[in-house]
Amino acid sequence: MINFDTPHARNFKTRRLALACVLCAAPLAQAQTGSGVTLYGLADAGITSVSGLKAGTVTQLASGIMEGSRWGMKGNEDLGGGYKAIFSLESRVELDTGSNSSRPISGNQISDRFSTATLLGLPAAYQPFVNGVVGAAGAPGTLLNEYGVNVGTYGNRLFDRQAYVGLVTPAGAVLAGRLYTPAFETHAAYDIMETQSGLSSGQIVAFPAVLEIRKSNSLQYRFVKDGVSGALMYSLGDSGENANNSSKMFGLNANYKTGDFSVGLGYNKANNELGQASLTTSVLGASMQFGSDKLTGMVIKINDDNPSSLSGIAAALTPAATAALDATFGAGAGAAAARQIQAAYVNAFKQDGTLIHIGYRHVVGKNTISVAYSDYNDNRPANADVSSYGAAYTYALSKRTDLNAVWVRFNNKNLAQVAPGGNGYIGGVTATAGTDSTGIAFGIRHRF
Repeated sequence: MINFDTPHARNFKTRRLALACVLCAAPLAQAQTGSGVTLYGLADAGITSVSGLKAGTVTQLASGIMEGSRWGMKGNEDLGGGYKAIFSLESRVELDTGSNSSRPISGNQISDRFSTATLLGLPAAYQPFVNGVVGAAGAPGTLLNEYGVNVGTYGNRLFDRQAYVGLVTPAGAVLAGRLYTPAFETHAAYDIMETQSGLSSGQIVAFPAVLEIRKSNSLQYRFVKDGVSGALMYSLGDSGENANNSSKMFGLNANYKTGDFSVGLGYNKANNELGQASLTTSVLGASMQFGSDKLTGMVIKINDDNPSSLSGIAAALTPAATAALDATFGAGAGAAAARQIQAAYVNAFKQDGTLIHIGYRHVVGKNTISVAYSDYNDNRPANADVSSYGAAYTYALSKRTDLNAVWVRFNNKNLAQVAPGGNGYIGGVTATAGTDSTGIAFGIRHRF
């Protein structure tokens, strides 16, 4: 018997009463509004082993082997006449830690071409100051802390995966909030893995990213009619991070499906925080279904002459670093050297390349087998070409739960330095430029 005079018991009684109120109020609210709200999610975790890292082969528990673990709420209200109000709030969750943020398997390390003075085109004597930007001895530095240049850290947003409200009409749907971008949706549609696991084509171009996956402060129009679907999106810029709202983005996609054949294109064009034309991504994909078999092909063209989030590096160098530059290179040299370091980073993060992807999937009973090959051709001076190939296997225990196994090999050439991760995390970088890496993962995924 519970003694309701104890603090624990009183808390229990209060929680029970609160829960009863919620359970009673929920059906009442539905009865009043005619709306429906669904709590949903996905839990995905397993063991991963990645070779070629500075620490050698790293084996660990990871969240998001096939898909990023998440929970969310979605709802709708039928307004009549073909109109419907909808909303979605979706948040990531890391099953290995219970948090909503993750780090790459390689930790704070970034590629040699972004952390070595001579590879950045700077004098070797600048290395101590480069360390002050990218982080020395594994500790986050200015570039990592202040600008978060794709180090695989997610956080500071409760509903960072999706957060929007919308109106569905007979002429299409209008959405507002934090949304997936049109080019990314096309990429997800024609990647044989649908972005799942380390075998996804997007894994080899995670650093620096070649696709804006989601964009905040966005408006989007979507339509579906007679096998044709598409979307138009405009982001007003992230006012929380760029007070002048310069980091706007425009995107569109279109898809045509007839029978077992589908073809689609997607396009994103973004501005950096200075309002300059920045990352531009064009995606063209096609797929064919042959009974239980599916074949996909995709080409992505990437260009970025004005990378985002790098304009404040010179100003972000500490007074102590500037004074040290003065002491090393002469009085008054600190500011000029800081600008030179910033220019080197801007140049290093520019992008010009082409990603190709070919995938095949076979489904028989409870078994799904996928194989894929992806190749990124880097046209920049770093010539950081990287390719991946491998296989993924899924065994369905039920409609909601499955077991998964993935094997993938990354071949890094020249200054490429990419390690495989999963859908919910990135592998990061290998020990040195040109070092190859193999990823093996076993996991369980449950949808609710």
